Amino acid sequence: MLLDLIKEDLKIAMKAKDTLTVSTLRMVTSAIKNIEINNRISDGSSPVNESQIIQLISKMIKQRKESADIFRTSDRLDLEKKENEEIKIIQKYMPVQIDDNKINSILDVAIEETGSAQIRDMGKVMAFLKDNYSGQMDFGKVSVMLKDKLKS
Repeated sequence: MLLDLIKEDLKIAMKAKDTLTVSTLRMVTSAIKNIEINNRISDGSSPVNESQIIQLISKMIKQRKESADIFRTSDRLDLEKKENEEIKIIQKYMPVQIDDNKINSILDVAIEETGSAQIRDMGKVMAFLKDNYSGQMDFGKVSVMLKDKLKS
């Protein structure tokens, strides 16, 4: 499981005294623990699934990219470098990204599976994609591609 891999890498980083990796992985495990607590409160179940971890990691990467951009424009290159290094550490746990050609064929299948034909069905298709391909594609870009497919 992904959480076990993260915890194992955390132990290795602690032994190697890699402070940046340790702090980054502790941040990730802490965020996962928060999801478990929220799950326990909301519906009584505590285990977190792979999909939730991937969504969390994706969100953390996006936050760091935004921060790095802000630091770059503010001429704080030291902080930008730290954010980019954290991104590299966190990205190791993301699934492989699907290329654009394959996304086109996946969109065709998703449209067919959900029985979508019009732009108003876009929510159904996006929900299907997020359930099945979470973390494997950029949903902002996919959204634009899907709009084009549903218009034609």
